[in-house]
Amino acid sequence: MILLAQAADGFFSWDWVAGHLDDIWARTVEHLVLTAVAVTVGIVISLGLSVIALRYRWTYGPITWFTGVLYTIPSLALFAFLVPITGLSILTAEIGLVSYTLLILIRNMVAGINGVPDATVESARGMGYTNRGLFFAVELPLALPVIIAGVRIAAVTTIGLVTVTALIGQGGLGFFILRGLNLFYSPIGTTQIVVGTVVSVVLAVAVDLTLVGIERVATPWSRRKATA
Repeated sequence: MILLAQAADGFFSWDWVAGHLDDIWARTVEHLVLTAVAVTVGIVISLGLSVIALRYRWTYGPITWFTGVLYTIPSLALFAFLVPITGLSILTAEIGLVSYTLLILIRNMVAGINGVPDATVESARGMGYTNRGLFFAVELPLALPVIIAGVRIAAVTTIGLVTVTALIGQGGLGFFILRGLNLFYSPIGTTQIVVGTVVSVVLAVAVDLTLVGIERVATPWSRRKATA
């Protein structure tokens, strides 16, 4: 055990961590901001496309096909394609990040709305709800558990993808991973890789748990139903 501890000390520098806490915090905030912007924009676009798909059912196939193509493009290839157009900028990072959220969010939104019981929809229509009122006051709230499940997947996926944007000068915690790879055979390099990786994982877990808490607060009826 002593030998393992000594080996770990040889490849990880706690002194570097203690001396760069401000930098680690700044990169963590940058990581969160990039993620939050991407997921928020993705939700807005996905909501609009989901409304179109629900109103005009024939569009669901083309919409999911196009967003599926975007989702299958390797991240490095997508960023490399965007750089000549939008440069090494936050816009480039966000376009790529948003594109990877769309398929997940649209599928969950449409599935959530389609999962609302027909009897509930008919009852709401009988009470005089318009199509818009029915969507926002009845269908959307009842679909929230499925929608938030999609948001959780999109958010965790985006946190992982943000690290890749370090290659275009953004990246948040990916900055440490990239810089650590350039110094791979030194304790400082290993330390930065570990810090970038571990904090990214902790961030993903924290965001996922936060969204679970938001779901529990926003959909108390689902807990009562599960208990019953």
